[in-house]
Amino acid sequence: MTESAVLRSAPPAQGIAVSVRESFDEQSAGRWNSFLKDRPEARSVHQAEWAEIFRRGLKHRPMYLEAIQAGSLVGVMPLVLVESIFFGRFLVSSPYVNVGGPIAADYDGALALISKSVELADELDVNHLELRNSRVFEHPRLTKSRTDKKLMVRTLPRTAEELLRSYKSEFRSKVLRGERNGVSFEFGRENLLKEFYDVFTVNMRDLGTPVFSKRLFESILGNLGDDAELCVGRHNGSPISAALIWHGPEGTEVPSSSTLRQFNQTGANMSLFGKLLQRAVERGSSEFDFGRSSEGSGTYTFKRNWGAEPRTSVWQYYVRRGDAADVRPENPRFQRKIELWKRLPVWLTRLVGPAIVRGIP
Repeated sequence: MTESAVLRSAPPAQGIAVSVRESFDEQSAGRWNSFLKDRPEARSVHQAEWAEIFRRGLKHRPMYLEAIQAGSLVGVMPLVLVESIFFGRFLVSSPYVNVGGPIAADYDGALALISKSVELADELDVNHLELRNSRVFEHPRLTKSRTDKKLMVRTLPRTAEELLRSYKSEFRSKVLRGERNGVSFEFGRENLLKEFYDVFTVNMRDLGTPVFSKRLFESILGNLGDDAELCVGRHNGSPISAALIWHGPEGTEVPSSSTLRQFNQTGANMSLFGKLLQRAVERGSSEFDFGRSSEGSGTYTFKRNWGAEPRTSVWQYYVRRGDAADVRPENPRFQRKIELWKRLPVWLTRLVGPAIVRGIP
């Protein structure tokens, strides 16, 4: 079995054959990405470049699905095998990001992709299959779902001036407070990676969350090119606030952001997000995706205050062993471990955290 080739084909369903691809050359990546164009449900994280990000950045096995009908591509779905000695084996579309799921020309194409993913789940003997959709797909094996979190997305104006004017007076003052208190911000790429990661690892430790490896962020920057950026906020020359963003046809997304708690009084976090939204407008984005939050939570309220509106997020499951909630961080059985993690030295969390968190789907 070669990585560069299409590996297996499912029996045709209504004339649709589904194949599994573990890597892309330039031609196959172009074909995949071209199919995604002009499909409003597609996100930049569906693009072929993410297969290499998952392989190199998280050491996962990409198993990207292609649906073919009458010689034409009619559907695609990113799928990743997540394996961990701590938690087990999972098929996910897609880990780390909020949205995956099938993108197809019609419903039959989407169901053919889902049926193939179910077949692979059985073949690979995973604990469960997880599809991160923006809509419900009716399939007999998808018997569990999560709808408790919403995607929080803000529509953006055309200019930075309009963006600033859209904030109410009191809120605008909070957005500008960080810079008034001497926090300066810089956008860049690999040149800011060390400062970004220094802030990110401290904040993740303080939250009790194992940190991703620096290799993941190196891989995102390397594979997405100028579409991915880092932003670092400094106070008296020291980094205190940082974020990763990427820009796609559908808009700008912020998957990872952090501000050191001892500098909250400077207003750095509000000013950081102000800069990120401004950057999105400058890059021509029509939307800003803040990520998922539970309704009524503190992060949900924070995002609503920025003008974000909730959108449907449906994570659907084919569960073969255990419970899909077993490996979610909010599971009560992890609370004691989270409190313990908060007391660990940062150097130790950097050392052991990546091996843990990469196995959480």
